[in-house]
Amino acid sequence: MVKVRFAPSPTGSLHLGGALTAVANRRFADEHGGTFVLRIDDTDVARAVPGSEQEITHELEWLGISWDEGPVRQSERAGRHREAAGEIATPDAEGALRFQRATLVRADGTPTYQLASVVDDLDLGVTHVIRGKDLLPSTPLQQAIARALGAEPPEYIHHGLLVGDDGRKLSKRERAASLGGLRELGIPAEAVRAYLEELDLPRGDVHFDESRLRRLAVEALGALSDEELAGRIGVDARLGPALRGARDLVEARALAAQLTSAPPPRETSSPETLERFRELRAAGAETLDKDAAKAIVRELKAVGGDLRALRLALTGAERGPELWTVLVALSREDAIARSG
Repeated sequence: MVKVRFAPSPTGSLHLGGALTAVANRRFADEHGGTFVLRIDDTDVARAVPGSEQEITHELEWLGISWDEGPVRQSERAGRHREAAGEIATPDAEGALRFQRATLVRADGTPTYQLASVVDDLDLGVTHVIRGKDLLPSTPLQQAIARALGAEPPEYIHHGLLVGDDGRKLSKRERAASLGGLRELGIPAEAVRAYLEELDLPRGDVHFDESRLRRLAVEALGALSDEELAGRIGVDARLGPALRGARDLVEARALAAQLTSAPPPRETSSPETLERFRELRAAGAETLDKDAAKAIVRELKAVGGDLRALRLALTGAERGPELWTVLVALSREDAIARSG
């Protein structure tokens, strides 16, 4: 039976390249009726960031990636790692355990990545290790460790890396390089998942295409219902239609803030338009549906009303979502107050 694992280190938000590996493993397990294990490779205590494990699991859930077993923490299996090292390694002058010139257990008794990864893969019954090609140099040693322990190593599959414009591995310093950064940019999870699914299991390195990701973000937001779109940013569903022009969730929040915060009073170039609008709005329901809102806009157009002046009064901006969506978003009281 196929069994794969995704093994991030708890060093902060999940790198987009790591997310690519997670998606590839989940897809491989699903295609083969197999099992996906989440393992936390936390043997390097110095690099561990408090709270990272929780952040990573939350980000995987955000991306829609589930796991069948785990999380398994390597730090809780150090005794098993040392036991395995004792079977194949020899101590050096400083007390570390070594195998083929590689340190398996440090002098302080802590196992290294090379040992822990192999032992855990074998004990968990992992059949396929799918990971980035940056770990390709570790493969011969890990295969040798497995065979020295009397086991056949899993099959290793290495995919290309996500790289920047300079051809180097996408740096975590770039905001869009981590899931945390993408969330701050307002990219919905559906767009990130779709982008990674498109990449599939690249044989060679792939240049990160932020413009493609942003196009997918527009498509993902467009596929949401008004209620879902409003829910993503925690506002009333009535604002949903007015958020349709947003290209990401940051823009959607800005539009929502524009609608939920009354603009400062200002002189208007068309007081008669605002007066007629107040009359029409006062005669309507507390909240308007699409048809009622469009009817008010049509009436104002028919009498030559200045819709730009109305938009300025209601939102404080000359441009924005369709005017009828603004009327739907505002209560009768708010609309009359802003136009008064």
